[in-house]
Amino acid sequence: MEMLSFIQELFTKYGYGVLFFGLFLEFVALPFPGETTMAFAGFLSYTGKLDFFTLIVVALAGTTAGMTLTYFVGLKAGMPFIQRYGKWFLFSPTKLEKTQKWFERYGSILIFIGYFIPGVRHFTGYFAGIIALPFRKFALYAYSGAVFWVVLFLGIGRVFGPQWMGIFHLFELYALRIISGGAVLAALVIIYRYRKSIRARLFPRKAAIKIQAQVKKPSKGR
Repeated sequence: MEMLSFIQELFTKYGYGVLFFGLFLEFVALPFPGETTMAFAGFLSYTGKLDFFTLIVVALAGTTAGMTLTYFVGLKAGMPFIQRYGKWFLFSPTKLEKTQKWFERYGSILIFIGYFIPGVRHFTGYFAGIIALPFRKFALYAYSGAVFWVVLFLGIGRVFGPQWMGIFHLFELYALRIISGGAVLAALVIIYRYRKSIRARLFPRKAAIKIQAQVKKPSKGR
């Protein structure tokens, strides 16, 4: 409750700027309760005090600016810089090792799902730069993940209103499972929707034979 009072006071004084600078600093790896702040901001839009669309734009700007900066810091400065000055950004060797293990496990998609993993999302940008991941690939995962993350947590406050805290804590506990389940469900829907084209790509010879058979088949009118 003390944290919420603090966040509420920040919004009273600085308005939308709280989201931009708060999320920007979080992705530079400085302490800031980004998810809680977004959910509370969504609740403020539910009460009519803030505009939901503006919140999305501001939160995305802060998140993507922070992620992009950390990517280029990692790309230009590299591992020696992180090892020497990382402590100033709370980037300890333990967290670096943790992020590296997650990258080895999930690859580039970690940049997307990393938003939902505490202690990892703050450093995926740095590490993507350190390993010289192509910027286009980084941007694809980082910016799409930012949209999903921002809309989701702002939406919790907006949709659930006074009950947002209960839903927020529930999601915090099962975030990775929920995201994984949603991804699997989305994949199944896509596979079912495009099953014919997928089958044709996987088995081009069978598809060609089937097409030839249909072409050679005489019409009923003859």
